[in-house]
Amino acid sequence: MRDAAAFIAESGIVAELERYIARERGRPRTCTVEGLLVGMALCAHRTGGVLFTQVTEILHWGIPEDWRRRFGLVDRVDNARGFAAAYRVVLRLTHRLLDELNPSPLPMNRRLPVAVVEQIIQEADSELLAQRRERLHKVIDAILGASIAAVRHRLDEHWDGSLGVDATPIATWARGVEQDGPVTATDPDAGWYVREGDHRAPDLHSHIRPTKSGSKRNPRKKRSARRLFGYDANLAIAYNPHHDPRPQEHGCGDPRLLPALVLSMRLDKPGHNPGSNGVTMLKSIKERGHPVGYVAGDRLYNGSNPNAWQLPVRALGYDPVYDYRKDQLGSMAQADGALLVEGTWCCPSTPQRLIDATRDLQRAAGPKKIDPETWVERIHARAHYLLPRKGLPGDQGQQRYMCPAAAGKVQCPLKPASMGTDPRLPLVDPRPSPVSEPPPICKQGSITIGSEDGAKHWQAHPYGSPIWQKLYFRLRNAVEGFNGFAKDDAQEAIERAQKRRIRGVAAQSLVLAFQLARVNQRKISAWIDTLPGEDGQPRRRARRRKYKPLGTWTPKGHLDEVA
Repeated sequence: MRDAAAFIAESGIVAELERYIARERGRPRTCTVEGLLVGMALCAHRTGGVLFTQVTEILHWGIPEDWRRRFGLVDRVDNARGFAAAYRVVLRLTHRLLDELNPSPLPMNRRLPVAVVEQIIQEADSELLAQRRERLHKVIDAILGASIAAVRHRLDEHWDGSLGVDATPIATWARGVEQDGPVTATDPDAGWYVREGDHRAPDLHSHIRPTKSGSKRNPRKKRSARRLFGYDANLAIAYNPHHDPRPQEHGCGDPRLLPALVLSMRLDKPGHNPGSNGVTMLKSIKERGHPVGYVAGDRLYNGSNPNAWQLPVRALGYDPVYDYRKDQLGSMAQADGALLVEGTWCCPSTPQRLIDATRDLQRAAGPKKIDPETWVERIHARAHYLLPRKGLPGDQGQQRYMCPAAAGKVQCPLKPASMGTDPRLPLVDPRPSPVSEPPPICKQGSITIGSEDGAKHWQAHPYGSPIWQKLYFRLRNAVEGFNGFAKDDAQEAIERAQKRRIRGVAAQSLVLAFQLARVNQRKISAWIDTLPGEDGQPRRRARRRKYKPLGTWTPKGHLDEVA
């Protein structure tokens, strides 16, 4: 009880929420905002979810009398009538709070004709809805921030600010309807998730409507794609990818390697606005005083509009780390003659076999197909042709890059000073150009490349390099590990809706925030138990995982030995 009250006090949201719902007239409330939030925290701690029937039981019959007096609760008879009265008190206060946090103008719990919905959206006050959205995000982040208070000092000491971002589907407590049907669902802010493409479901009629008579359709084949009606939970997971875990005495855990923890969360329709939701999370994390480091996202993020994700991320000071689809490999963009090859600027005379190394590896068949060992060799050889950075980025994100020949990494006839310096350096064969003048990168020692050039796919480190492997896979594994931990059916089971039986994006966000806070607390508690106690022994032995050596990864699997 004291821990739950301390958790809510640490969040600092009680006074602000009370201000939102303050009223000058009317009977005094028989449950305070603090009491409701403490009840939700206790329910999440005990059951892994927040069901308001259980919150009612906890507050009115499950806590000591002095705490009931503190929360303004009235003594009620423990029978059906008393429970109904207590439940109405909890629900009234809950919905009053949600009204001030709800960024959607659409009513919940009833299906509305599409024409009515369109009219409601047109007549909605966009400024008021934006204000409520900011309030909701502030409350969510405050709850998650309070859940890591016990290790905040360790985060400041051992975490460099690197994050993994991800959008994971969660179900809502409502049945989905046809995408283009005549009415909305009882949770109109949710949508269909389909595990194909960008996760949006443009047309689900073939999956929902009955088959026509006489048609031969294999229902098992049609149901092979995973479908879910709900939201995308956009999560920002903190993890330090640079620290290599070292074995400790007596099976203890490494005190410098904290578990992956969620620092921010946003809900949206599946596949909608992953970039802008990710940026709002990064802004919030930075504003709370956390450091800025690397950020790794799956292919959904580097497929976003650069103005929504890539450019704002770099403006905040984060360095992105990406993987690429098969249609995004090889040369992606050009600037002053330099080629953007799989996210990194390269010499315009980079051999084509090095530019197409990953594409050739991914070929199903054909004369250009190569084996993983050859791919590793070509990725290493590509490093000679990368443009080294010169100085720090400018105020607008522009960066000076040196010609590889001017930097002493290759020999080039267009840069006579580089010739004969080291016979081990590759000799560049400048490609013939239809224009008389060579590009600026070949005429100058360095060029300036703006942040807009190649912004969609640019990343901080060369694709496939050992440092890229360390950053990308450790951050991505931290995200996937956290998702699996939080989706455990024996605990919070966040993917399922059974522990969030309330509709609407505000309600789902608030309840999910308490669930994720409990996930953080469980992970922190389990990690602390692995640290040495007074006798030097841990309460539980740390898990020892075998990591693949850096440099052995290829898009076609790990190598037994580094080529």
